Amino acid sequence: MATPKPLSFQLYSARNFPPFEQQLQTLVDLGYQHVEPYGAQYDDPAALKAALDAVGLTARSGHFRMDMLEGDIERAISAAKTLGMEFIAAPILAPEERAGDTEHWQTIGRRLGKIAEKVSDAGLDFAWHNHDFEFQRLADGSMPIEHILSDTKVKFEIDIAWVARGGADPAVWLKTFSDRIVAFHFKDLAPSGENLDEDGWADAGAGILPWADLWTLAFDTSAKFAVAEHDNPSDFLRFATNAATAAKSLDQ
Repeated sequence: MATPKPLSFQLYSARNFPPFEQQLQTLVDLGYQHVEPYGAQYDDPAALKAALDAVGLTARSGHFRMDMLEGDIERAISAAKTLGMEFIAAPILAPEERAGDTEHWQTIGRRLGKIAEKVSDAGLDFAWHNHDFEFQRLADGSMPIEHILSDTKVKFEIDIAWVARGGADPAVWLKTFSDRIVAFHFKDLAPSGENLDEDGWADAGAGILPWADLWTLAFDTSAKFAVAEHDNPSDFLRFATNAATAAKSLDQ
């Protein structure tokens, strides 16, 4: 039997299902080793660290908003270090910044490079977490993702389901940025027209993506762990259980 791969859980997936401490205990009971915090969870990093320590979880990565990364990078780095993170990820751009020409995306790439330099100087990695808009071709044939990752200091936390939702082939991008990928999001898409109450997402491993192949491809990159995520689950326990079960099966 293969050695189980490290499995994290993006806490955004549990945002609608308090209480928080019960979520953490549930994740431990299901076999998760790590979590990926986000947003307001950094208001009190020491309290978050204590809550994780109490159940035996760690936060190897975290999503930090761009306004914090560009406006208060010291606070982001301090929170990451308090929590013992290996990398900081920028999760998304504001809607008004998600469209533009090649020059626009080159500017975004330079901004990310500046963040990466500061994070690297602090002894951490900095990564970009994608959605679908990064894979829409520009007038010159390039894609925003190529400009976003133009600075080699910027690593990649690839969200495989969002790549597919953007109309691109995840396998191609896993190979293209193989040496830059630090982790990947383990999530899935429902068949067209299904799970509309969950925005068309499916529990990881239970949708239409070929995870039997993608799991191996993802761990053939420099990715250190998988992060289970569902952007809008109607049932936290169902999703967390199914994702953990699927990950164990893929490790066989």
